[in-house]
Amino acid sequence: MSMRTLPLLFINLGGEMLYILDQRLQAQNVPTEKTSKVMNDIICTLFSKPFMEELFKPQDMYSKRTQRAVLIRLAHSSIMRLNQASMDKLYDLMTMAFKYQVLLCPRPRDLLLVTFNHMDAIRAFVSDTPAILNQVEETYQQLIKVYTPLSDGEFQLLRQTLLMCFQDLQIRVSAFLKDKVQTCSGRFVLPLGGPVPCGSEVPGLIRYWEACRGQEVCHLFPSGGAYCGALPEGSFHMSGDRVITLGTNISVYSAAVPPSKPILALQMSIAPNLLAKEELTLLSHLLGSLENQDPDKTRTFYRVNLFTVDMEEEYGNCELSFQVLNIQAAKDQQAEEELARIVGEFTEKGEPSSSPRSKGDDLLTLMDELQ
Repeated sequence: MSMRTLPLLFINLGGEMLYILDQRLQAQNVPTEKTSKVMNDIICTLFSKPFMEELFKPQDMYSKRTQRAVLIRLAHSSIMRLNQASMDKLYDLMTMAFKYQVLLCPRPRDLLLVTFNHMDAIRAFVSDTPAILNQVEETYQQLIKVYTPLSDGEFQLLRQTLLMCFQDLQIRVSAFLKDKVQTCSGRFVLPLGGPVPCGSEVPGLIRYWEACRGQEVCHLFPSGGAYCGALPEGSFHMSGDRVITLGTNISVYSAAVPPSKPILALQMSIAPNLLAKEELTLLSHLLGSLENQDPDKTRTFYRVNLFTVDMEEEYGNCELSFQVLNIQAAKDQQAEEELARIVGEFTEKGEPSSSPRSKGDDLLTLMDELQ
């Protein structure tokens, strides 16, 4: 597992969050000054110096619960307040979008180009705010300093760590379903074709040296896809052409389709994780949202419902091939009392006979009672 995953994880997820918020706030005709205030507050919190310094320390991945808690606090670091349903859909959208980008990266090193695409869009959001712009540019320098010297093997390990983090997430998103890049089960459909990674050749040719002839022999084979030549390498500097479009704000985010219910769902009590509690406490300090801090009395908060579309209409045409079974695993006192009453009705009121009885005697007795 890579020890350098956290900066890329939070910067890219933060970028996707900003894309979604910007699109949804504009769709709901939120005043421009409020939208700008929300974006500036979130970017300022995300790229604050203490938070970035902590993220760039070599460390293991945080638990999913901790990651979610940090992103929720990040979204609420502005004057905007989201209800639980909107926050859940926002988290599902940005995680599935970044997962898709990680899967589509032509080569592991292109993860840095995806991050730079997010950074370029974030820099455009705060182009008229010099103080926040300076924070973003400092993060650019840290990314270049830390990640550009890494080898291809280290980037491959980093990509594998991200995929392990997202491997259990199979949430259906209406935009992906519409473009047919996601199945009804939530799995992504990867394309067979397109440009090959930079530095690679188009598959379909085998070369080997034949010693007896003293020459190179070539054989063609079907590659199974419509591949073409590699694109030029993107810029790994603070500015320049990134070449790839992964991580840019080109998708129109609509309402997320609710995740399908599991075939068998049981609630289990899990012992509290002390390490996770320490992570939450530390990151809460970094995000400046501890409960013991005095709230700013001058700020006026407003609540936003980001997703108002009927969710059932978004995926009503998606046929599922399994039957959902709901099991109530919690203890139900009323059900127990009813079951005890029914059992009591099958119990004879008299004292049971102490003498042993054969099965034939029981059958004769039962027939006599029925007459």
